[in-house]
Amino acid sequence: MSSCREAARALFGLAAFAAACAAVAATAGPQAYAGIGRAATAQELAAWDIDVRADFKGLPAGSGSVAQGQEVWEAKCASCHGVFGESNEVFMPIVGGTTKDDIASGRVARLLERGYPARTTLMKVSSVSTLWDYIRRAMPWTQPKSLTIDEVYGVTAYILNLGGIVGDDFVLSDKSMDEAQQRLPNRNGTTTRHALWPGREFGGAARPDVQGSTCMRECAAEPVVGSFLPAFARNAHGNLAQQNRLVGAQHGIDTAPPAAAGAASDAASGGAPTPSAAIAATALLNQHGCVACHGIDNKIVGPALREVARKYAGRADAEAYLAAKIRSGGSGVWGTVPMPAQAIGGDDAQRIAGWLAGGAAAR
Repeated sequence: MSSCREAARALFGLAAFAAACAAVAATAGPQAYAGIGRAATAQELAAWDIDVRADFKGLPAGSGSVAQGQEVWEAKCASCHGVFGESNEVFMPIVGGTTKDDIASGRVARLLERGYPARTTLMKVSSVSTLWDYIRRAMPWTQPKSLTIDEVYGVTAYILNLGGIVGDDFVLSDKSMDEAQQRLPNRNGTTTRHALWPGREFGGAARPDVQGSTCMRECAAEPVVGSFLPAFARNAHGNLAQQNRLVGAQHGIDTAPPAAAGAASDAASGGAPTPSAAIAATALLNQHGCVACHGIDNKIVGPALREVARKYAGRADAEAYLAAKIRSGGSGVWGTVPMPAQAIGGDDAQRIAGWLAGGAAAR
């Protein structure tokens, strides 16, 4: 099975989708867009609205024993997850890494061990309902949603039994789910104080997972450009101004090649004014995802872009060097984390490099 955290996010999304469908059906009605679609029926909404909350709201009636779950497991689950939930060849192991002390405390001690080789499902999951709901929606891999409600209860009971959480004679049901929850090894291990790895537990910095630095201060002005035709594309199909009738709303912009005079001739020929180097560079940094690793003024994964500009300020070939580095990547100059080669065109790399070589000005 994949990460239960990812499963929980997916379930939240599905629940929100179902709620949105219900709201549309209740308010819009079949007349909202004449001739398009229809209101969802109660049965259709019910087919989507199957999420189970951590307080077990939404859990359907049913039951399954450990023995019944073992039969389903061996027939439909063991081929991917191993006989004892230990498989690590294709999927991460489900069982392992928990102890009786963890069951008593509700916190898995090995989650704090750097050297422990894996993070199994039973080490991470904090709610039995998450495990149950994921099995119901996604398993078996080749036939999701094909298990009956009782089979889902049985398979969940068998997994809990493999982890020593419930006994061999345990029967999991909508009535006994809370009993199993009270013995889940990591039931008290959830936190909202998230930070980048290695995090507080291992003495790491308490930085947030997401650092929004693209436009917090000294933001480049949003360019007011309806469309922009680069010089190399002009006259690719002839001058558009000469191919349209001089009536109607669209007469066609002059796309003749710009004169050798440069930017001034571009404006004279009817083209849009060229954005400033800072605005153009900022747009390219966002377009190519550079700001995911580099802040303008602060380090994220890689160095701050203005720090790069300062480092190479006195280098005569800074623009050519930086353009090549942007495309080829590398490591060792700013630390051990490598920057992979970037699939970026030579012209775009040159524009970004020119902006950096010029000091990475804000305007």
